Amino acid sequence: MRLLLHACCGPCAIYPVQLLLQRGVAVTLLFFNPNIHPLQEYARRRQGLHEVAQAFGVPLLCPERYDPQVYFRAVAFREEHRCQVCYALRLERTAQIARRGLFDAFSTTLLYSKFQKHEEIRRIGEGLGGAIPFYYEDFREGWKEGVVQSKAMGIYRQQYCGCLYSEAERYRRELEA
Repeated sequence: MRLLLHACCGPCAIYPVQLLLQRGVAVTLLFFNPNIHPLQEYARRRQGLHEVAQAFGVPLLCPERYDPQVYFRAVAFREEHRCQVCYALRLERTAQIARRGLFDAFSTTLLYSKFQKHEEIRRIGEGLGGAIPFYYEDFREGWKEGVVQSKAMGIYRQQYCGCLYSEAERYRRELEA
């Protein structure tokens, strides 16, 4: 199977990529994350994913330039549902590229994170499937293993989901102290 795997960052890609490669899946990573803010954070995460792709010998596609306006336009006035909007934005682009690239399926490393809404991701991904199916697997069982391995590899580990809203939530307590 040829799988296009959307990836938000290096640490979240380690466990899914290793597992899929062990099963004989031909993995190609895709970095499409207009939600990540600011530019320095985006660059660190893209670099970390590049390091993971090199370490495991898998191709990495980075087809877009940094364009946070795509994300902000999509979530404007929908902030309460920003995660679902963000999932859809990234999975739609992944499905489009998978169809054009003649992949057998598409998926996302968001399914590795214990902080993401798996049922929402699954619902959106399966709704986008069609000719190119969404590959769902709960990669959370490898959470601890991935954390340990990312630290051992020296891969940049972020402290928030990526968007401006999650960054504000993450650091709110420090600002209020």
